[in-house]
Amino acid sequence: MTEETVTEPLVHIQNFRMDFGGNTVVSDLSFDIDRGETFGFLGSNGSGKTTTIRALLGIYKPTSGTLHINGREFRPEDGEKLGYLPEERGLYKAESVIDVMTYFGRLKGLNKRAAAAWSMEYLERVALTDKAKLRIDKLSGGEQQKVQLGVTIMNEPELLILDEPTKGFDPVNRRLLMEIIEAQKNAGATVLMVTHQMEEVERLCDRVVLLKDGKAEAYGTIAEVQDKYGGTVIRLEYSGEIPDSAHYEVTLRGKRQAELTVVGHVDEAVILRELVDAGVMVRSFQTAKISMDDIFVRVYGEQHEAAEA
Repeated sequence: MTEETVTEPLVHIQNFRMDFGGNTVVSDLSFDIDRGETFGFLGSNGSGKTTTIRALLGIYKPTSGTLHINGREFRPEDGEKLGYLPEERGLYKAESVIDVMTYFGRLKGLNKRAAAAWSMEYLERVALTDKAKLRIDKLSGGEQQKVQLGVTIMNEPELLILDEPTKGFDPVNRRLLMEIIEAQKNAGATVLMVTHQMEEVERLCDRVVLLKDGKAEAYGTIAEVQDKYGGTVIRLEYSGEIPDSAHYEVTLRGKRQAELTVVGHVDEAVILRELVDAGVMVRSFQTAKISMDDIFVRVYGEQHEAAEA
């Protein structure tokens, strides 16, 4: 008999708890990130995402629990295999773009010529070649963000941690950045991505964890999380009155259009028959998976309303 090879996850977090004074920020959090996957770390502001990442990287000492990369606690020398783009960007703003990128490339183990060559190739890819000799503080916020991402990936990291990588980007630049992240994954990187852009999650992520009030609200593949929150949405064009039902919730209602979220695993044909029997004239009946954007609103909507009250 052949023994199956068990590959340990690249990132392993188990029963993680983080207290600051008398305040518990993260409580009993557990999840794994497998090698080569893109993992979405999701949550509203203040839910504990950045705290978890900082504890994983040894910036914070956890109150309790296990946080491992490659089977052990993170050590400074492990930084050669890591790319970390924090939410708070940090570049030497009085220096030129090419000098800053070359400097960081040398810190990451490249010689000066190789670092400069890599930097110019990257700047061409993100349409910043003409800005190479400008000071960082002369760039727009989005342009600085592109430079920061380049610094983050230039050592071909094994683990790439991105905290809101496309924040403030227009759709064209967001797509470009997503293509760069996809290229990193295709080159073998494992990607941990913190984002509020749910279309990015659906496009890139293999699995996700949703963090709420410091605890895991949901954890699994996109399909598994969608199933947990109803799974299927029905979009109707109709006339008449949509009746109440145990089989669906009316999540959006207009004069001629409505959206129903299916409850449980009832067959859509049963719902169609129920509507017709109730006298609803159904002109169009389309089914789709519930979007991650809708799930995010459902999980965190009340929390946002409470914060704004």
